[in-house]
Amino acid sequence: MSNAENRKTMDNTLNAEDKNSMIRSMLKDAAILFAITLIAGLILGAVYQLTKEPIAAQEEKAKTEARQEVFADAVSFTDAENFDTQAAQTVLDAGGFTGCSIDEYAAACDADGNLLGYVITVTTHEGYSGDIQFTIGVQNDGTLNGMSILSISETAGLGMRAEEVLVPQFAGKKADSFVYTKSGASADNEIDAISSATITTSAVVDGVNAGRYYFQTELMQQTGAAQEGGSVDE
Repeated sequence: MSNAENRKTMDNTLNAEDKNSMIRSMLKDAAILFAITLIAGLILGAVYQLTKEPIAAQEEKAKTEARQEVFADAVSFTDAENFDTQAAQTVLDAGGFTGCSIDEYAAACDADGNLLGYVITVTTHEGYSGDIQFTIGVQNDGTLNGMSILSISETAGLGMRAEEVLVPQFAGKKADSFVYTKSGASADNEIDAISSATITTSAVVDGVNAGRYYFQTELMQQTGAAQEGGSVDE
């Protein structure tokens, strides 16, 4: 065999070894990456399992506190069974409240399980900067205990003053529907608008009216049935 052929054979052997070495290196890297991914997944899964219950408990606590804020007389709250957001939206759409949604509601009960009214969670999609979500507490006779804002992202110094300006005005009010005014409220159903933030004011007022409309059309029948029966089953 000539020298040229020997060199060619050696080159081919070296190339084959290089390729095998490269493949082994790639497989090693892939195995390391897989191991890291697997370990990270196991750690994340373990962290999730450890934090799942505390997070759920904290969320439930926050929900209960928000409900108690608008229904201080209630001892317990019973979530509605089989609540259907789409069905609720159909009700609101029929009433002209297409820009609002009912997210959930719960029966507010006293220590003996007697129904005091309902806590309704509403989202209005008509805010200046996006959705505004809040709860309202409505007594059996339709009196509005009050409202509590859960989330809002309106303009600082303007719409963000809803908690300060609008919320207190709804406490203890009973009206078929509310309207806002820029000239000073002179009736129980009138709400003073936030200065320079009428879009936010309108959205909140519309949302409260949507919640009351849902109560009047869907929940008052349940109120009557519960009062005849004496309590709400939990």
